[in-house]
Amino acid sequence: MSFGNFARKARDPSLPHRRRASALGSCVQLYRPIGYHPTLDYLNAKAGPLLRDEGALLRALELLEASRALWHEDVRRYDARRRAAKRRGRRVPRPAEVSPAAGPAHWYGAPREAALHALRFWRRGRSARLLGAAGTPLAGDAHATVRLLDATLAAEGRLAPADLAELAVLAERLGDPADPAEYQRVRELRTVLRHIRTAADPPEWPGAGSGQAEVPYMTSTA
Repeated sequence: MSFGNFARKARDPSLPHRRRASALGSCVQLYRPIGYHPTLDYLNAKAGPLLRDEGALLRALELLEASRALWHEDVRRYDARRRAAKRRGRRVPRPAEVSPAAGPAHWYGAPREAALHALRFWRRGRSARLLGAAGTPLAGDAHATVRLLDATLAAEGRLAPADLAELAVLAERLGDPADPAEYQRVRELRTVLRHIRTAADPPEWPGAGSGQAEVPYMTSTA
């Protein structure tokens, strides 16, 4: 079922509130710019207790739809730029020109605020998972990522130059893992680094969201 169909169910006053809230959750499954659970948590913080309040549920849906509309606009802008570039003979996009159609890399409309919320979500309940077991190949990078997470939250995203340099090094180093067993952990670390990058240097509109080469986009279902 499409996002629009789920949104209609979420708005339908003839349905029980539980079904409407479930439909909103399905909307989030289809548009989760900061991850599934962080997105729901962010909507709940911004709109109110959506699981038991109709007004909060509708406000949350409106917030989600507004962000998704801005993402679609960015996709259209990117496609227009690529068509113009092809007419000029540049058939292959530059490495930094990542299509936003691959998935929203941040919350459109409030990138820093939502990125900071996602980082608080990770720090509150998932920092142990990020750190993993001591002595593993990723232990050093995981501790550095959590340290940067804490620095980002303490500074409300305004990182010092040394921290920004460390962020770039970490993002470059955390490529595809040699050990397939580490894939999920690397994916989560890269997700956190992407949120840190967005909080430290939020994209501006118009043209926001066309990709940040330092932290490659990886679809987050967390």
